[in-house]
Amino acid sequence: MSDGDDKYWYNSETGQVEFGMISPSADRVGPFDTAAEAARAPEVLKERARAWAEEEAVEQGWDAKGQGAE
Repeated sequence: MSDGDDKYWYNSETGQVEFGMISPSADRVGPFDTAAEAARAPEVLKERARAWAEEEAVEQGWDAKGQGAE
């Protein structure tokens, strides 16, 4: 049994939490230690995407409104 088999995963296709690597890897987000953590996956992904976009904007010299520094 691999480590992922005894962890929780969020299935992005069905919106369900799964125990073990049941679904295809393209549909799985995780692994998570608890079902509650896996259930929060969509929220966590949104938070991380927003943070990454903000970091990238700063690196590219863009402000929060998408305008470059003059």
